[in-house]
Amino acid sequence: MQNAKSMLHKVGLYLVFVLAGFASIANAEQAKAFVYTELQISTPFSKVPWQDINRKIKTQQGFQSKTWLSGAGNQSAGGFYAFATVEDAQRFVTDYFPAEARAFGVAQTTRVFDALAAEKASDEMNSPYFGGNLKQKPKAYVYTEVQLHVKPFVEGPWKAINESLQQQPGILSKTWLSGLHTGTPGGFYAFDTLENAQNFALNYFPKEAKSLNAAFYTRVFDATETEQASLDMNSPFYP
Repeated sequence: MQNAKSMLHKVGLYLVFVLAGFASIANAEQAKAFVYTELQISTPFSKVPWQDINRKIKTQQGFQSKTWLSGAGNQSAGGFYAFATVEDAQRFVTDYFPAEARAFGVAQTTRVFDALAAEKASDEMNSPYFGGNLKQKPKAYVYTEVQLHVKPFVEGPWKAINESLQQQPGILSKTWLSGLHTGTPGGFYAFDTLENAQNFALNYFPKEAKSLNAAFYTRVFDATETEQASLDMNSPFYP
């Protein structure tokens, strides 16, 4: 009898965990907007008060996740965020973030992207925002943006670009970006090493931009510096 009760108890706990998992999946909300930010600052990430900043950002309407960024070489501080709606993202970059930059006494960069515009392209590139599964922790991130107007996004050459990107050394994922209002194409990439990320930004991407006859913007970030802070903000890049 005791063994039977113990077995029933274990089955009950298992069902609770299963149902909780289903509830979590059902309640998971697809991000409708991404935000990229960077502060014109140079400081070791260990000195960034990320715990206090995280607490404030978690209270922002529609906030879902943040992957912290620490500039390779220049030690700038920034982030890549997911928001529930475009309106939430716009509110964040016009209300909250300027005040954060002001508190540091530095200039800032912010961008808002329509997350759903490039969903199919991102899905092909193992984006963790669209069901992708990274097989290892990223050691580096790369942010890119090209001075083009591609709207609607689906009419751009993303299929051919994806085929080429998938052959690049060390690439773990790419989340395609489509600028809100501007239609500027870009990407947020995860790489297995900082060396591969730098090689991509310095050698491959300039050729890609040249083939499009467009100016471009690239940034490389050291992911190892910001792992703990990103985990605290529900970053999807850490399985």
